[in-house]
This record gives sequence, C-alpha cells and structure tokens, in this order.
Amino acid sequence: MIRRRRRGPVRRAANDPLTRLLAAAALASTGAVVAVEARRVRRRGGDALQAVEVAVEGYRTGTMRENALLNLLLSFNVGWASTRLTTTVIRRRGTFGPFRNAVVGRTHVHHFVPGITLAFVAGGVSIVSRNPALDPLLAVPFGIGAAMTLDESALLLRLDDVYWTEDGILSVQISLASVALFSALVLAVRVLRRGEREVLPEEPEAAFRP
Repeated sequence: MIRRRRRGPVRRAANDPLTRLLAAAALASTGAVVAVEARRVRRRGGDALQAVEVAVEGYRTGTMRENALLNLLLSFNVGWASTRLTTTVIRRRGTFGPFRNAVVGRTHVHHFVPGITLAFVAGGVSIVSRNPALDPLLAVPFGIGAAMTLDESALLLRLDDVYWTEDGILSVQISLASVALFSALVLAVRVLRRGEREVLPEEPEAAFRP
C-alpha cells in the first residue's frame, strides 16, 4: 500500500547537479537529432522549409522500425512534459481543464496506473498481432504510458507518495535519462543506417527472390 505524505517543502529539481546533468544530456541528444538532419539539408543547399519537407518525406519512406522508434521518442517527450505540467497545475489550482486528482473512496489513483495500462496494452497488442505495420502507431500510446509511469518512478521505488518531496527528484532524473537514451537511439539508428550504405555492399537483387 502506498502511504501518502504531508506536503512538505518542495526542492526544485533544477538545483540538483545530477538533474541538471541529465537535463543537459537529454537536450543535447535530442538537439543532435535535429542538428544532424539540418546540417545535411544545408549542405545540399536546402532551406528551413525544405528541411521540413525532408523530415516528412524521410518519415514516409522510412522503415517501420525507424518510424516506431521516432514515434516512441516524440510521444515519450510530449507525454512526460504534459504530465509534469498537468500535475503542477492541478496541485496549484485543483484542476487543469478536464483533468483533476482521481480518488476512488479514500485511495488516490496515481497517474502511473493509466500509464502502466497504456504501455501494457500497446505492448501486448504489438506482440499478439505480430503485425509490424502497427508498431509505429502502437509506439505512441506505449511512449506516453512509459512517460507517465517513469514520472512516478520514485513513488514506485519507495512505495511512498514522494512526488512533491526532495526524494521525488528521482522521478525527474530517471525520466530525463530515458529521454536522453531514446534520443540517442534515434540518432544512432540514423548514423548506423548511413554507415551501412557507405561501408557495406548492397545485397544483390537475387537475394530477395524466393
């Protein structure tokens, strides 16, 4: 059973050195994805509008695995930022549009519950369906669910409601580290694919014939 704590002084995550380091790593790795692609477009004489067109076309012609990973990254980033914003506003004002604290009887339902549900359902459908074409779509609810769950990782580790305490910084650190990891994976996929085209010989067409 998760114990609820009285609201004590909240230590700003920005004052924690490890949190600042992880935030810098997350921003750097995420920015690297954008910077690498922008540089490639500029090198070929393109402009900002063409960079957007390149991104759209790259997504359209990308492999399902690459698109799934990109969707996972974007949905995780947006999901985590939205969750933090929503919980902060709810704590100060009590509501945030249609969102408010969910209470069943005397039990506060934390947002890791719908987060785990989203991730489990999306992952389960992906495994059961065995249809790779669904993975880019399922990566979106999986990323959002993972973000909602990791945002309360400190609570899950300690089985105590430490979300707004000093110990709650752990959730921020784990989430930022995950953002950096996902961003690095996206960048690594692009780099490795480009390296394969430059180093490895193309497979003969006969290899793809039945």
